[in-house]
Amino acid sequence: MATPLRPRAVRPVLGAALLALSTLLFSLMGVGIRELSGTVNNESVVFFRNLVGVLFFLPLVLVKGPGPLKTKRLASHLWRTTYGLAAMYCFFYAIAHLPLADAMLFTYSAPVFTPLIAYWWLKEPLSRRILLTSLVGLAGVFLVAKRSEALLDSQALVGVAASLLAAFAFVSIREMSDSEPAFRIVFYFALFSTLISAIPLTWAWQPLSSHQLALLFLVGLLATISQIVMSKAYALAPPGIIGPFAYLAIVFSGIIAWLRWGEAPDTGSLLGALLIIASGLLSVSRRRT
Repeated sequence: MATPLRPRAVRPVLGAALLALSTLLFSLMGVGIRELSGTVNNESVVFFRNLVGVLFFLPLVLVKGPGPLKTKRLASHLWRTTYGLAAMYCFFYAIAHLPLADAMLFTYSAPVFTPLIAYWWLKEPLSRRILLTSLVGLAGVFLVAKRSEALLDSQALVGVAASLLAAFAFVSIREMSDSEPAFRIVFYFALFSTLISAIPLTWAWQPLSSHQLALLFLVGLLATISQIVMSKAYALAPPGIIGPFAYLAIVFSGIIAWLRWGEAPDTGSLLGALLIIASGLLSVSRRRT
């Protein structure tokens, strides 16, 4: 007789806080990718981002051995890698070829899809309230990331693909969270992604300076830590509930862009930020009993 799976913990407030932290780290990573995009190709950025993730876990393996990394769910990890790596290629491409705010708009629209995917895949509850908060957050995203020519460009479809693929990746994390801790999910994602992304690097390799390597290392470190935090967040609460907090990446990116490039937000951006934060708070507030 199969051993019953332990119930998934549901702690939406903590999960939302961790997801907000994860989006901040992702936003910083996005700025680093934008800085690299003028001189380093997408294949190299994806590979080194994942390689740093593997190196991040080496001390754990050396100290504790392979025991904590043993898993019986390699297939689930491979599916998570498939969704996540494809989303990563699309995400990095969007950052390099679209205005930063527009790229974040498409990439962090994943919460629009996560409730539907989680309902179909995990049978998570799908209420009108969850749908409403997602729509409110999306309205805020459109206010922060104002319409521009990039939104009508065919390249924007790459950003939409990144969003949909990321939503599948988020739900796959939730599906594994009953037996797989966050660090194990991130480790296998980094390992499998490094092996797979090394293939296109064989024909896209380019010489890199010490400055470029340092920035690639920083991007990989930020991405790895944010992945661990995000995995923990989605293990604590259903994607449909805390997903709107991913919209905070738009706010963080806007602030960083203002500090880095002097892009001051206008009234529409500030109103959008309020809608984004409101949607996140509504999604985790307690229901009346």
